[in-house]
Amino acid sequence: MNHMKGMQSILFGESPFLTSSGSVVGKKESEGPLGKKFDIASDDDLFGEQTWEAAESTMQTMACQLAMKKAGVMPEEIRYLFGGDLLRQGIATSMGVEELKIPMFGLFGACSTSGEAIALASMTVAGGYAEQVLAVTSSHFGSAEKEFRFPLGYANQRPLSASWTVTGSGAFLVGKKKSHVRIGGVTIGKIVDYGMKDSQNMGACMAPAACDTILQNLADFGYQTSDYDRIITGDLGYVGQTILFDLIRKNGEDIKENHMDCGMLIFDQKTQNTNAGGSGCGCAAATLSAYILPKLEKGEWKRILFVPTGALMSTVSYNEGESVPGIAHGIILEHC
Repeated sequence: MNHMKGMQSILFGESPFLTSSGSVVGKKESEGPLGKKFDIASDDDLFGEQTWEAAESTMQTMACQLAMKKAGVMPEEIRYLFGGDLLRQGIATSMGVEELKIPMFGLFGACSTSGEAIALASMTVAGGYAEQVLAVTSSHFGSAEKEFRFPLGYANQRPLSASWTVTGSGAFLVGKKKSHVRIGGVTIGKIVDYGMKDSQNMGACMAPAACDTILQNLADFGYQTSDYDRIITGDLGYVGQTILFDLIRKNGEDIKENHMDCGMLIFDQKTQNTNAGGSGCGCAAATLSAYILPKLEKGEWKRILFVPTGALMSTVSYNEGESVPGIAHGIILEHC
């Protein structure tokens, strides 16, 4: 039986499993520290398409097909799909998964979307509403820059606090069939807004939300930070990590020894000119698939807290001078 834990969490009685996953990335990501770990790394960031947006849809299609192929299942065997991206009206997802013909829930959690999708997929399976569910998300450097900042042709300078949107996609099959990775529980984040308005410093915008969700997870489940082999945030980067450590310490906890950040893992800051690190929906998703899950599957880590982080901004809110709220969702992943 599933149990509500504390204020924001769920402990699964019969835990769903992460059955399989697929990761697809672009050229810059293939040249980073995790380059050889991704399932598909393309030298063509357009993936054979005419636009960045269409390329992002193609990445989602490929990631979903990879996850299904690894598990040996067909689209008609999957009950629902939870998916999202950074583009307006989630168009990369709706066009990317269209050919799969799987009933779909479209999501927007900014860069936290992988956590939102996996959480909802887990709740759907644990609640008995599906045997198998797909969770997928993506981002693309070209489409994100055009959507939120400047067209690439402007060749604008990037401040040191800016992150580099990952061109990548990750898809995850969540189901009842036992695997080596169990989803033990989730902590659904709430919106946290410290009034930051700098869209070129998303780490600072998201760190307070990451802190809030991590502390809430520890309180709800009665865990110590040492109960996790790793606490892994999505894309705070170097700036956001420093802020997160300070905020956590002010609340009497310290995660410096077991914290990792996907945005710091996926690129080499010194050689790839990515400033604060990686970001985007595809950052946490692709890193989870290619780097984190294999360590759990092999038993190198027994339990981790995966905390994708999102900066909830749009071109409308930015142009109207609004602040950039943050959100983060916590997923407990365990080796079994």
